[in-house]
Amino acid sequence: MFEGKYDVIVVGGGHAGCEAAAAAANLGKKVLLVTMNMQTIGQMSCNPAMGGIAKGQIIREIDALGGLSGEITDKTMIQFKMLNKSKGPAMWSPRAQCDRMLFSKTWRETLEQIPNLDFWQDVVDEIVVEKNKVVGVKTSMGISIKTKAVVLNSGTFLNGTIHLGDKTFGGGRMGDKAVKGITAQLEGLGFESGRMKTGTPPRVDGRSINFNTMEEQPGDENPGKFSYFNDTTPLGAQKSCFITYTNEKTHDILKSGFSRSPLFNGTINSIGPRYCPSIEDKINRFSHRPRHQIFAEPEGWNTIEFYINGFSSSLPEEVQLEGLRSIEGFENAKMFRPGYAVEYDYFPPTQLKHSLETKLVENLFFSGQINGTTGYEEAAGQGIMAGINAHQKINNKEPFILSRDEAYIGVLIDDLITKGTKEPYRMFTSRAEYRILLRQDNADLRLHEKAYELGLLSKTKFELVRAKIAETKSLSNYIKKLSVEPDKINPILQKKKSNEIKQKVKAPSIISRPFITINDVVESSETLQNFVKNLDYKNESLEQVEIDIKYKGYIDREKDLADKIKKLEYVEIPNDINYEKFSSLSNESKEKLNSVKPVNIGQASRISGIKPSDISILLVYLGR
Repeated sequence: MFEGKYDVIVVGGGHAGCEAAAAAANLGKKVLLVTMNMQTIGQMSCNPAMGGIAKGQIIREIDALGGLSGEITDKTMIQFKMLNKSKGPAMWSPRAQCDRMLFSKTWRETLEQIPNLDFWQDVVDEIVVEKNKVVGVKTSMGISIKTKAVVLNSGTFLNGTIHLGDKTFGGGRMGDKAVKGITAQLEGLGFESGRMKTGTPPRVDGRSINFNTMEEQPGDENPGKFSYFNDTTPLGAQKSCFITYTNEKTHDILKSGFSRSPLFNGTINSIGPRYCPSIEDKINRFSHRPRHQIFAEPEGWNTIEFYINGFSSSLPEEVQLEGLRSIEGFENAKMFRPGYAVEYDYFPPTQLKHSLETKLVENLFFSGQINGTTGYEEAAGQGIMAGINAHQKINNKEPFILSRDEAYIGVLIDDLITKGTKEPYRMFTSRAEYRILLRQDNADLRLHEKAYELGLLSKTKFELVRAKIAETKSLSNYIKKLSVEPDKINPILQKKKSNEIKQKVKAPSIISRPFITINDVVESSETLQNFVKNLDYKNESLEQVEIDIKYKGYIDREKDLADKIKKLEYVEIPNDINYEKFSSLSNESKEKLNSVKPVNIGQASRISGIKPSDISILLVYLGR
C-alpha cells in the first residue's frame, strides 16, 4: 500500500494539521496527511469565525510566515471587523465571520494543489517508535506507514467523550468517533497525560429568529482582510451578526436542569476554557449578573443556520431549547442541534521543546489542542511551527524558534512549554509583554525575512514587503521634513478641539496630538496629497507612519527593554546541568528546573515558582 517512506506524516486534518502539512510540503518534504474524514479537513468545529483579540495577530503572523489561514479566511469571510479601534494600535485585532462549509472546502482544495502532499482517510492508533525515535505509524486498518517524523494534531479526539445532559457517548465531535490507543501508548513511553473539556452552543434555524428585536452588529464600513498579500481582496457585501441578552427567566429555566448537567453532577471533572464558559457555568459563577450577552452569528452566505455564541451548554436538549426561547428574539426558535460538552486527553506541554518536538521521543511533534490550548488560531500557529520544525529536524538544521519579542506565536509556545497549562490556554494581548512591538499591522515587517530564508515566502511576496518598507520609509522621511501652514491646518484643529498653531510647525508635532490623524495633515497639505497619490501601499504606509510617530516613545522603550532582557535571555544552560548539586536551590526549584529543563536563563526565569534568587545562583554558576 505505502511502499516508500514519507518525510513527514501529519496526523489530524484540523487547523493545526492543515498548517503543519502545508508548511512541511511547501518546504519540499514528501508529506502524508492522515485524517479520519476527508470531508472535514479544516473544519470549524465550533464558532465559524477567525481572529479576535490577540488571535487576529496570530493569523497575521501565520500569513507573514507563508502559512495559509489568513488567505483562506479572506476567501471565505462573510464579515470583517477590526476590534478595539478605540484603543491604541497594540490592541487592534482583526476578526472575521466565515462561511463554515466554504472554509473547509477551500482548505481542502488549497491543500490538494500542493504536489508533494498526499492524503489518507484513516485513524492512526499507534505511533511506531524504535530506540526513542519515530519510524512510522499504524492505522486502524492495520496499515503500517514509514516516516522520518510525525506531527500529532489530535484535537478533541483522544478518548473523546461527548456529554449532553445525562447522555454520554464516545466522540471527539458530534458525528465523529473518538480515537483510542494513542494515549495509552504514549503513557507507556513515559508521557504524562490529562483531561480537558470544551463545549459548543446550539445551532438554530435563522427563519425562526426575530432579528427585529435584536441589536444589529454590522461589519466595518471599510473592511480589511487578513493576508498582507494581493492574492485576496477585501469584502464588498457583508452579513451582520445580532446581539441579545439572557434574563432572569432564562436563568431560572436553565438552573432547573442543573441536577442533570454533567458539569454539576460529577460526570465531568476536567477543566474547561476559563474565557469561554458554558451558559450554565456563567449563571452559576456570576449569579449576581441579571443578564449575559448572546450573539446570533450566520454560518454562511447561503444557509439559514445560525451559531448562538455565548450559549455553549451541555444541559439536556429540552432545557436548552426552553431556556433559549425565553430570550428576546428566540421566542420561536427551532434548534438544528443542541450544544454539548466534550472531554478529551491532552499532554502537558512542558514535555516539549521550543520546536514543539517532544523531549522523550525524537522526531515526534505535538501541535494544537493536544498541548492544552483552545482556539483555531492557537492551533494553526502551533501547526505551522511544528511543520517547519519537522522539516528542520530531518534536514539536520537548527530549530526555527520565534522569541517573545518577535511574535505572539513565540509567546504562545514559550508560555506552553515553560509554564504549562491546567486549563485550555488561549492567547490574549495581556500575555505579551512586547505587545506594542507585536502589532497586527506589522507582522509582515517582523517576519518576512525569516519566512523567505526558510523558503516559505516566495521571492515575489518578499519583494512586495521590501517595497512596502521602502515606501513607508520614504513617506516617513517626507513627513518629518514637512512644515504645516497655520491657515491650512487650523480649521481642522478647531473642528477637533485641538489648540491652533500661530506659525509653521513640523508635521510630526501635529500628528502626535490626541485625536489628530495623519489623514488630517494630508488634507491640509497639497504637496503631501500629491506625494501620497503616487504610493502603491498608501493606506498601509500612512498607518505605519502614524503609529511610528504617535507611539515612538513607547516603541523605543519597549525595544530597549527587549534588548536588555535579551542579554540574559539567551545565556544558554547546558543540557547536562545537574540541579541537585546546587545546595542553595530549594527542592521545589530543583524539581521545576528538572521538569522543564530550560534551555536558557530567560526561559528559566519564566517558570512558575522560580525566584530571582534562583536565577542569580544559576548566573553565578554560568560565570555571569
